[in-house]
Amino acid sequence: MNPVNEQSNQMTDQQKRQPLFPGRAFISTVLDVVESKKTMSGALTGKYMQRATMAGLFVGIFFTAYFVIMGQAGQNPADHGLILAGRVLAATTFGWALVLIYYTNSELLTSNMMVVTIGAYHKRLGWLASLRILVLCLLGNLAGALIVAVILRFSSIVSGPTLDQMLAAAATKTGYVSGGPMGFADLFVRGILCNFCINIAMLMVYNGKLSNDFTKCIIMVVAVFVFAFCGFEHSIADSALFLILGVFGRVNAWKAILVVLVAMLGNYIGGGILIGLNFATMNDERRFKA
Repeated sequence: MNPVNEQSNQMTDQQKRQPLFPGRAFISTVLDVVESKKTMSGALTGKYMQRATMAGLFVGIFFTAYFVIMGQAGQNPADHGLILAGRVLAATTFGWALVLIYYTNSELLTSNMMVVTIGAYHKRLGWLASLRILVLCLLGNLAGALIVAVILRFSSIVSGPTLDQMLAAAATKTGYVSGGPMGFADLFVRGILCNFCINIAMLMVYNGKLSNDFTKCIIMVVAVFVFAFCGFEHSIADSALFLILGVFGRVNAWKAILVVLVAMLGNYIGGGILIGLNFATMNDERRFKA
C-alpha cells in the first residue's frame, strides 16, 4: 500500500474523530440566529423592537438593583468586608439580566455585535443590513431603559444611598472623557473587555456542547460578574444609568453621550471583532475544503 495514501487515510479517520474545525456547531447556530434576526428586523420590525425594548427593561431594572445593593452595603465606609460582599452580590445579581435576555429571546445590542459580524463575514447579511439590525436594537434598548427611568422617577427607589452610588458611578464614567486621551483610552479598553466577556459567554452558550440550562446560566452570570466587578464599560448599562439620572436632572448629557459612544465602539471591538470576526475566520472550513 502507498505510504502517502495510508497516511492520508489515517488523517481522514482522525479528522472524523476530532474535527479540524470544532467550532462548526457554534457558527451554524449563530447563522441560524442571523436568519431569524434578519427576518425579525425586516418584515417584523415592530416585534423586533419589542424584543429590544424588553432587553433594555431587563438591563435598566437589574442595573438599578445593582446600585440598591451597593448602596445598602456601603452605608458604613469603615466596614470593608460588607462593602466587598455588597459588590460581589451586586455583580452576581446583575448577571441574571443576561440570562433573562437570552431565555426570553430579547435583543441586546452588545451580543448582536458578534452575531451580525459573523453573519456579514459569511455573507448572510450585507453590511447595511447588519447596521440596520444594530441601530434598531440600540433604539429598542434605549427605549426600554428610558421606560425604567421614567417609572423610577415616580418612586423613592432611586434616593439615599442608591442615588449616591449612581452619582458616584456616573462621575467615574464621565471622568474618563474629562481626563484627556488617557481617559478616553481607559474607557475604550474597558468597553473592549466588557463585551469580550459577554460574547465569550454567548459563544459557549451557542457552541452546541452545553445541553444543561443550569451550566449556561452560570456561564452567563459569571461573564457579567467579571465585567461588573472589574468596572468594565457596557454601553447599554451606561445608557440606562445616565437615563435614570437624567430624569432626575443629575447628569451632564453631552458627557454621558460621549461615554456611551466610546464604550459602544469598544464593545464592538471586544464582541464583534475579537469574538465574532475572530471565531468566524478561525472556524471557516470553506477555504480548507477548496
